[in-house]
Amino acid sequence: MPDAPPREFGLGRGLDALIPPPAGAEDGRQIPLDRIGANPHQPRARFEGDELTDLAASISLHGVLQPIVVRGLANGEYQLIAGERRVRAARIAGLTQIPAVVREPTEEEMVELALIENLQRIDLNPLEEAMGFRLLIDRFGMPHEAVATRVGRSRAAVTNALRLLDLVPETQEALLEGQISEGHARALAGLTVPELQVAALAIVLERGLSVRQTEELVRRRRRQARPDPLT
Repeated sequence: MPDAPPREFGLGRGLDALIPPPAGAEDGRQIPLDRIGANPHQPRARFEGDELTDLAASISLHGVLQPIVVRGLANGEYQLIAGERRVRAARIAGLTQIPAVVREPTEEEMVELALIENLQRIDLNPLEEAMGFRLLIDRFGMPHEAVATRVGRSRAAVTNALRLLDLVPETQEALLEGQISEGHARALAGLTVPELQVAALAIVLERGLSVRQTEELVRRRRRQARPDPLT
């Protein structure tokens, strides 16, 4: 019995509630891949090679099972809203067309849809998720509570995620590369002096510390950094 194709999550029926189809819209039409431009609001910075290769193999066998979502541009081209993995994998598989749903979203809705689609379908790296939240806040002035409601998270989860953006670049890179977990990153965020955080990160990586051990390391470093009250 052949293996079932990998499950491909997406926006599903919720799309019509977020952005109703324009009058006379034809969902699931075939659109040339070379007429589809990237979504400038894509919150996901990296797409793993193996992940795309596996999806491309599935597409070669079964086709694209769920349409991507695009918006039409005045020049006859299209801009991707949701489905970047499917577009990339379809190109790898050698397809020239892909089924698509056409919508007419606002800029805010494009950011929201790209973020929600990624959150629903596959886990974003915690730092990439935080970047998506920050985009909604900075570009559209959304308070944390509104962002939380839009993406189905608690307000505390959004606020905690945003703290990751205050990490020094070295710690952010380690988180993006999967060298440390989100728990490690949150602990290291307790060291607000860049030099201390970088030094602690080096110890975590060198010794392979657990999250709990990292928290203890940060507590020790903070105590050591406090000024002597007698001086």
